Amino acid sequence: MKNYSVIFILALLSSCASVKKHNAQRDSCIPPELLKEDVDYAYSKLQQMHPQLYWYISKPELDHKFDSLKQTITEPLTPLQFYFKLQPIIAGVREGHLSLRIPRRKFSKKEIKKLEHTKGLFSRFEYYISGNRMYIIQNPDSIESIKPGTELISINNVPVADYIIKYRKLISSDGYNDTFQPYFLKDLFFNFYTAENGLSNTAMIETLYHGEKRTYKLSREHKSETDLEKDKEMKKRTLEKKVNDYVASSNSYNRSFKFLDKDSTIAYIKVKSFSREYSDQFYKETFSKIKEAGSSYLIIDVRNNYGGSLHEINNLYSYLADKPFTLIKPSQVTSRDIPLRTNYFRKSSPLEYAFKSIAYPSYFFAQAFSTYKKDGKVFYKMKVDKPTKPNKNAFHGKVYVLINGGSFSASSIITAKLKDDKRATLVGEETGGANDGTVAGFYSYQQLPNSQIKFPIGLLLVQPNINFSDTKKGVSPDISIKESMQDIIDQKDPQLDWIKAEIDKEKQKQK
Repeated sequence: MKNYSVIFILALLSSCASVKKHNAQRDSCIPPELLKEDVDYAYSKLQQMHPQLYWYISKPELDHKFDSLKQTITEPLTPLQFYFKLQPIIAGVREGHLSLRIPRRKFSKKEIKKLEHTKGLFSRFEYYISGNRMYIIQNPDSIESIKPGTELISINNVPVADYIIKYRKLISSDGYNDTFQPYFLKDLFFNFYTAENGLSNTAMIETLYHGEKRTYKLSREHKSETDLEKDKEMKKRTLEKKVNDYVASSNSYNRSFKFLDKDSTIAYIKVKSFSREYSDQFYKETFSKIKEAGSSYLIIDVRNNYGGSLHEINNLYSYLADKPFTLIKPSQVTSRDIPLRTNYFRKSSPLEYAFKSIAYPSYFFAQAFSTYKKDGKVFYKMKVDKPTKPNKNAFHGKVYVLINGGSFSASSIITAKLKDDKRATLVGEETGGANDGTVAGFYSYQQLPNSQIKFPIGLLLVQPNINFSDTKKGVSPDISIKESMQDIIDQKDPQLDWIKAEIDKEKQKQK
């Protein structure tokens, strides 16, 4: 027991030292010549690994951006200051999955435990961004009785518009998409803000509601014993929570299913994330119920779904197809050794490292033989680029799919395929992910040598098996309907309402 105690104490001290070292490095200033080395390192890794680097920007233009950046680095910068200079150049590649990781302050276990016993400062509201303006659209805890629709003008006397203008440069969609940024920015805004300003216990905010300006002091509140018990209960994993992919942090499910009418003719599936976890079981159970009910219409809602597993969307498509299909085209990589650059031991505990070391030879040979060459290009072998048969419980009725600017990555892959196959009517607004594919799949997690900023680079060119649009934009809806901020506040859904009204018309005609 003494030996285990010593190991525990050493591990704890090592962890504390690691946190202190990380935070000291984050606050240190790095000489210009070393920062320029990091710029060159980032660009060289992109050129080596990214399979479609010049899809949306020409090489001369990107060369110019990197060269111009180096000319502006004339004095020492902290990693965070450097991030705000380099990330807009990375965003200029216009590939939504490609992004530096913002240098964050690390917290000790003691600090993390303390934070777990308090409520969020800004995260207790829901937000909406339009142009350079931010609005509070949900206040479930009635904090300071702030009403939905209230504009957030400033935080600690700094205009919110200034932050939006600054942070917008850090975010890129795929290509020349018009809709993605407001959705992603509202979700990341306070990540950027906290990285820049620190984690505070209080904040002064200035608001505007119906022409009246007001100032509030927000405070981080301690959770009650009841709150802490609820947290524990929410973290328990029941079978229902597993199958529907429960997310404790938001107290919601990633997947849900219901019928929208009494006679079960309209089935509705909402997928917030293609996480894959227990997805096979969810779709098996759901489509069995749909078949048993004899539903004529199916609505699939992938609004605000940032993507995820190709396996899951391939499986979902098998429940919609009436003949064998191939979801994606063969995925291109830059070289045959690329699959071995995926940081196999990343984020491994000492025990995990030991087990992975034993399994590494098998992993190595599997990855080494996972590519093939064709027509002078290198491709990565994947199950989802092979023909798939329709599932025996496949739905054969009419399909509608709800999309918006928050539909990204895998959400765009499946909707582009559904549209090209004329298997569904898409309703809403242009997706955040490109119609003709993206670069993701799996990543090589690079680290810039001097600033130590993390830089994950997608390695696979993933494209739906369709006739490409060449628009360099998102998947366009068949029926374009925008949702306003007031719709969200009033809990109205004009996009879903249009589908239901359309179905009602069809039902009336059939009588």
